Amino acid sequence: MRRALLAITGLAASTTALVVLKGSPAVTPAAQNLPTSQPVNPAGPGADPSVAPDAPAGPTGATSKPSESADAATSPKPGKTTARPSGTRTTAKAPTAPRTTTKAPQPTTRRITGPGVDNEYGYVQVQIVVSGNRIVEATTLSLPSGGESDIHSGDVRDRYNGTGGEVVQKQSANLNTVSGATATSNAYKQSLRAAIEQAF
Repeated sequence: MRRALLAITGLAASTTALVVLKGSPAVTPAAQNLPTSQPVNPAGPGADPSVAPDAPAGPTGATSKPSESADAATSPKPGKTTARPSGTRTTAKAPTAPRTTTKAPQPTTRRITGPGVDNEYGYVQVQIVVSGNRIVEATTLSLPSGGESDIHSGDVRDRYNGTGGEVVQKQSANLNTVSGATATSNAYKQSLRAAIEQAF
């Protein structure tokens, strides 16, 4: 009788245990043998339970924490800033043209003829040669002729004309009157003065 009661009680206890085990699928026979105070490590024995099993290993074999990789992914990289120094502007100079040395223009020689002047003895006309701003020669194109006029005209010609005459020496019409040929000298000066005015 006592055996039968123990058998029934044991059967009931084992049935209850089976029902409980079948009802909770998370509990496995291997889990039943583990102490209840230690959690199960899904990564296996000896592994760090705080590291996820799927986390990639770093270059040294250690796995990086998710918070570190997230920070590294979202942290913006500082951009390069190239700042030009203010106030320094480089300007290239245009090539300068080579200097050409020009000689001073040579003075041009001109012949200026004064107007003809009539006097009581005849007709007087003077021509001057000018180079630059100087009279370099004086000549008569016409002088009174015949009789004593030839003598007086010769004196006027010899005194005023040529490259070394009084006209070139004085560079003006302020000439000394030739003695004995006053009328011819005055006519000469009048024609000469008009020629100088044209030249200068």
